[in-house]
Amino acid sequence: MHAAASPPQPFFLDTGAAARFCLYHAPLGPCRGAWLFLHPFAEEMNKARRMVALQARALAQRGHAVLQIDLHGCGDSAGDFADATWEGWLDDVARGAAWLHERSGQAVALWGLRLGALLALDHARHGNAPPALLLWQPVLNGSQALTQFLRLKVASQMLTEGGDNGGTAALREVLAAGQPLEIAGYTLAPALAQALDHLDATRLPPPACPVHWFELVADAARPLPPAAARVAEAWCRQGAHVRTQAVAGPQFWATQEIAECPALLDATIAALTGTIHAA
Repeated sequence: MHAAASPPQPFFLDTGAAARFCLYHAPLGPCRGAWLFLHPFAEEMNKARRMVALQARALAQRGHAVLQIDLHGCGDSAGDFADATWEGWLDDVARGAAWLHERSGQAVALWGLRLGALLALDHARHGNAPPALLLWQPVLNGSQALTQFLRLKVASQMLTEGGDNGGTAALREVLAAGQPLEIAGYTLAPALAQALDHLDATRLPPPACPVHWFELVADAARPLPPAAARVAEAWCRQGAHVRTQAVAGPQFWATQEIAECPALLDATIAALTGTIHAA
């Protein structure tokens, strides 16, 4: 049984238009490591909050400092989602990491879920190699993720207007013309869509740090999804240290009701035990 860590401390990093809402989970006892969490895209962020809170608390109880940051235009941070850019989110990663490094005295590892994992990988390739990466079901292809998001709009159009209005191709034409799209309550800006369209983990250099990669599957005995396996194997062939693990459980970022996956929490803690990164 571990002692309870302190409740997370909410605060705004900077002020005004630059204010980013953060939750800081202070480590229990001497700080053994530091993790900056990067959330997934749009509604997935809200669905994942409970699992992220549970994992952050578990890490804090074991001596890890954890910072959750709401990116520009997301959650309780300043700005509208319509004004968010990929470059701005990369800046937010740097700001959050700098704060956490100063607070914890530790080199800051990155923990990303879904698109947050792709953001962590993209940040790492810009000469910002973290001491470790924790990837939960990473989005590997931004273009595919964008298509899936656009399909929400297509489905809505079919329900309200009937028929097929050109599908995701037509929506991409709207974005290419510089017009934003309202999708499931989020205004998607053309610039952000364009950035997503060009993000591909297979084209990124292998991370220069240990990678702990978890995929949620229906049965833990099943192999890693083929796309994930290909990327992980390619990185390993290039000398990267990648540990992959399939965990059985619900895809909590997409379930109708808030869901938990205790197996993922336990597997993550087990994987990180002994992977202490010194500053």
